[in-house]
Amino acid sequence: MQLEYDYIVLGAGSAGCVLANRLSESGEHAVLIVEAGPMDNKLLIHIPAGVHSVYKDPSINWNYESEVEQELEQRNIELPRGKVVGGSSSINSMVYMRGHPLDYDRWNDELGLDGWSYADCLPYFKAGECAERGGNEWRGDSGPLGVARAKLKNPLFDAFILAGEQSGQGQSDDLNAYQPEGVARLDSTIRDGRRCSAAVAHLKPALARPNLDLVTHALVEQVLLDNKRATGVRFQYQGKVQVIRARREVILCCGAIKSPQVLMLSGIGPAAELRRHDIAIRHEMPGVGRNLQDHLKIHCSWRCTRPITYQHVTHPWHKLKIGLRWLRKHDGFGASNIWEAGGLIRGNESVDYPNLQYHFAPISAHYEGRKIRLSRGFTLQVDQLRPASRGRVTLNSTDPADRPLAFFNYLADPFDLRELVEGFHKIQELIRQPAFIASRGERTAPLPEVKSETDIEAWIRATASTDFHPSGSCAMGRGDDAVVDREMRVHGIDGLRVVDASVMPNIVSGNLNAPTQMLAARAADFILGRPQLAPESAHFHFRQTRPGSAGADMLASGKPQTVRPHRP
Repeated sequence: MQLEYDYIVLGAGSAGCVLANRLSESGEHAVLIVEAGPMDNKLLIHIPAGVHSVYKDPSINWNYESEVEQELEQRNIELPRGKVVGGSSSINSMVYMRGHPLDYDRWNDELGLDGWSYADCLPYFKAGECAERGGNEWRGDSGPLGVARAKLKNPLFDAFILAGEQSGQGQSDDLNAYQPEGVARLDSTIRDGRRCSAAVAHLKPALARPNLDLVTHALVEQVLLDNKRATGVRFQYQGKVQVIRARREVILCCGAIKSPQVLMLSGIGPAAELRRHDIAIRHEMPGVGRNLQDHLKIHCSWRCTRPITYQHVTHPWHKLKIGLRWLRKHDGFGASNIWEAGGLIRGNESVDYPNLQYHFAPISAHYEGRKIRLSRGFTLQVDQLRPASRGRVTLNSTDPADRPLAFFNYLADPFDLRELVEGFHKIQELIRQPAFIASRGERTAPLPEVKSETDIEAWIRATASTDFHPSGSCAMGRGDDAVVDREMRVHGIDGLRVVDASVMPNIVSGNLNAPTQMLAARAADFILGRPQLAPESAHFHFRQTRPGSAGADMLASGKPQTVRPHRP
C-alpha cells in the first residue's frame, strides 16, 4: 500500500469491484480497494451448485441477522452477506434480474431523480453484460459480466413454464427484455460453467494494473474528515491501524447494512444515535440508516411422484461424480445454480405492474444448522417486490467489528401481509394446473391443513424469511431523509460517495446484483466527469389492468401517469 491514493474504494463487493476496475482503467489514477474478507479462493465459490454450501460459510460471510421482528413471531431473520472479494456476488444464487423498467421511471418521475429513468440505465446494463442470448436492443454481448441462459434439463421446469400459460399468469422468453412479466427460464451470472462474480468479471482482470491495489482482511474503522471533506480512511490491518489518504474521493461500497454503520462511526448520521454512543457529530444526517427495505419471501414445497428430482446430489458418491464432471467439463448439475426458473407476476389485477417474483427449483430442501437436507420434491417461493414497510440500521456499539442492528420491520404495514397472502394463492393456482398432474404429490410446506386465511397468515408470520436483498439505507434524493444526491455524493460532504444497494430510494422489483453493478458503472462516469452513456429507448410490453393505465406497448421512456403500489 501507498500512503495516498486518488480514490479509495471501501468494499470489494458488486459495486466496489466495478468501481475499482473503471476508476483505474485509464492508468491516470491511483486506486485502493479495501475488503474485510479474504480472496475468493474457495473452490465451492466458483462451482455454481456449491451455492448452498458457501452462502452460510462463516469464513466468507458477515452472518448478519435482523433484530427481533415483531410481526414475524419475534424471530431474528438470518441475513447472509458476503465477506469476501466479490462480496455477496460470490455467495448469492447468481440470478440475473434487472428489475422492472417502471421501477427506474418511478425514481425519475415521482422522486425527482432526473436522469434515472430506465432509458438512462439501459445502456449501462447492456454495456456491463455479455449475454449468451446475444446482443439486441435490450441485451449486451461484449461486456465483462457473463450472463448465461438456464441449461439444466428437467421435466419439472417444463411443467412450470406450461403452468404459467395454463394459469393465465403468463410466459416470457426473457424477463429482462420486451416481456418483463410471466414465468420464464432465468438468466444467471455464470460463464463457461463457473460463477461470474463481480470479482471475476470486473476486479481480477484489473489487478495486474500498477495503479490498482487491493488489500484484504482489512476492517474499516471510519472515514476521516477535515471539516466537511473526506480526506482518507482508517482501518485495521495485520494487527495495526492504517491511515491512508485520498486525494480525490472516498467511496463507500459496503452494502445496505455496513455502509450506514461506517458513516455513523465517522460521525455522519442521526444526532441522537451518535450521541447515544458518544460519537462526535461531524455532520448531522437523519437519513443515514433509515428507509431500510428488503424482499420478504415465503416458499411452498410438494412431494414429487416421479423420480426426476435431485435429492440424491448430497450423497457422497453423487457429489463426487458431479464434482469430477464439473472439474473436467464445467457442465452438468455442478454448473447450475438450481433456481433456473422463476417469474414476475401480479398478485391482483389492480397493481400497475408485477409485484411478486417466483423462484422455482426441482428439489425440496431445508437446513439443519449449516447442513442441507434434501427430499424428493419441488419448491416454489414468492417474494413481495415492493414492500410498504420500512426499517432502519443503527449501531450496536462503536466497535467496527460489531454487528450493526438491522430492524427491517417486516410486515409492519398490513399491506405487505396482504400481498404475501395473494402470493401464496398464486403459488397454489400455478401448481394446481394440469401441467403438474403427473408430478404433484402432497404439499409438504405448509402442511395440507393450512387452508383458511387465518391459517395462511399465521404460517407466513411463522416461516417468512428474507430473499437477501437489503437496500435503501443511504437513499438517493433531495429531501431531509436523503443521504446522497443523484450522483451518489453524500449531501454536505465533499469527496465522499456511497455506491451500493443502500442508495436505492425504492427497492427494485427483482434481484439486486445486476442493478448494483449498473449503479456502480454510472457512478464511475459521474466520478471521472465523463458524460453518461446516451439514453436508449427499448420497447417493452405493458399489460393494461384497469382504466387509466398506460397502453399495451410502451417505450422505456414513456410511463403511465400513476405507478404506485395499490393498497387493497
